[in-house]
Amino acid sequence: MLCTRLTNARFVTMDPAHPVAHDLGIWGGRIVGLDEAVASLPAREVIDLQGATVLPGFIDAHVHLAWAGFKQNTPSIAGRTRIDDALAVVEEAVLRKGSPGAWVSIAGYDQRALGRHLTAAELDRVSHGRKVFVLHDSGHGCVVNTAVLDLLPAGVPHEDGFLAEGAMGAARALRLPYSQEELAEAIGRAARTCVAEGVTACAEAGIGGALFGHSPVELGAYQLAREKGLLPLRVQLMVAADRLRPVAAHEADGIPRALDLGLRTGFGDDWLSVGALKIYTDGGMMARTAALSSPYEGLDHTGQLQDDPETLTETIVAGHLAGWQLAVHAIGDRAADVALDALERAQRLRPRHGVRHRVEHAGLIRPDQLSRFARLGVSAVVQPNFLRCFGDDYAAIMGEERAPWLYRGKGFLDHGITLVGSSDRPVTDGSPLRAVQFMVERASESGQVIGPDEAITVDEALRAYTVAGAYACHWEDSIGSLTPGKRADLVVLGDDPRRVGTSRIGDIEVVATYVDGRDRRDGGLESGEGKS
Repeated sequence: MLCTRLTNARFVTMDPAHPVAHDLGIWGGRIVGLDEAVASLPAREVIDLQGATVLPGFIDAHVHLAWAGFKQNTPSIAGRTRIDDALAVVEEAVLRKGSPGAWVSIAGYDQRALGRHLTAAELDRVSHGRKVFVLHDSGHGCVVNTAVLDLLPAGVPHEDGFLAEGAMGAARALRLPYSQEELAEAIGRAARTCVAEGVTACAEAGIGGALFGHSPVELGAYQLAREKGLLPLRVQLMVAADRLRPVAAHEADGIPRALDLGLRTGFGDDWLSVGALKIYTDGGMMARTAALSSPYEGLDHTGQLQDDPETLTETIVAGHLAGWQLAVHAIGDRAADVALDALERAQRLRPRHGVRHRVEHAGLIRPDQLSRFARLGVSAVVQPNFLRCFGDDYAAIMGEERAPWLYRGKGFLDHGITLVGSSDRPVTDGSPLRAVQFMVERASESGQVIGPDEAITVDEALRAYTVAGAYACHWEDSIGSLTPGKRADLVVLGDDPRRVGTSRIGDIEVVATYVDGRDRRDGGLESGEGKS
């Protein structure tokens, strides 16, 4: 007997062996058959989907759940376009903090909306003895007041209170880590938002690190979230490379640096597992810290690398030698050169087949770099919603020649490179459907078309958020397509993205989101569930 049979729907399976179906049977959280194989079987529950379209659950291969969850409950200056209005929000948040000397966090900061960066002196006027930390929306910078600057180690660079990249990490390190209970609640909030948008699995892009980590015991917070029933979707955890430490492993193992006990990619189960090692090579375009090979349009600098190229290379090679899958953050084309050079060196030292190293973001990729991606077998994990939301600005700072190279689609596919969709939430909109729409029409919110030659088909875009996402996370044997034997992870949509006008794809309703055969929109796991 089936647990559930879903009927009267258009199942778009993403499986070429059986592309479309009308019935799907579920038992024990897995898909057991399609169409005639299950239509006549008895089932405890038969759900008539009334002609809806059903796809494999969306896989968001690059998210920041804890950050997203905290941001939802943090005072925000988003949408403020005047300095005084932004400072008024900061002061209101400061006055709600009872004790002098307390830390006050502010979200939603983007200097582009204000016309310039806030300054430490301006924050001093409204901080009333508190330590103020205003996080840039990119996650690659912050503005702090003098009370924080006075606590920083000597030599930490800043510009009137604005700290970028490693300097921001120094400011973050001054704060006590969040408790695991606080982290678990934040993770749960963000996970529920993902599920509401049809996401059934995601990769958390860097725990425990100086740049985006929230605690040195952050992995435990995800375990706690699962134990408390707060995880309604599958989560793979990338570990920040700065958590590696030198180890005296056997010389035959050739492992120079590792996590304790040699933990690496693959540890865990279907619900919570350890994925790639996350390595940062540069910053972000919003903060103008992505590392370019020639200056930003209208500026006199080319962004910045996180460290000197040889040090970054040593970290990438060490992670490869230790057996990790690598997720190398590289937004600018100069950073991509460093990443590709290092990955090539790593494979020369110890060839590993099927490792599936990834470049996260791949925001600006020159034509000559595409063949290198292909030759090295590196996946490109892109965030289409960056251009949908920020494309006008990004195109302007790249200029006419480089703008068509931004967040490519067709260029990657034409070279045989695995194109993987993701959001980088909460940096911008996390909706997979709105991202799919952009990948097809390449239009920003204002209507500006950016790199029209990089447009791909709806089917190719959907594949980036299903089959390709599963491949990038080594999940292809269990999710990514509606294939018998795989987990029953699927999203029920109010319309078919392949049949509506392109401009309507992003507004299609997510009717239900099934993980392991159950609609998870109203919560996470029940006690003991998912632990087989």
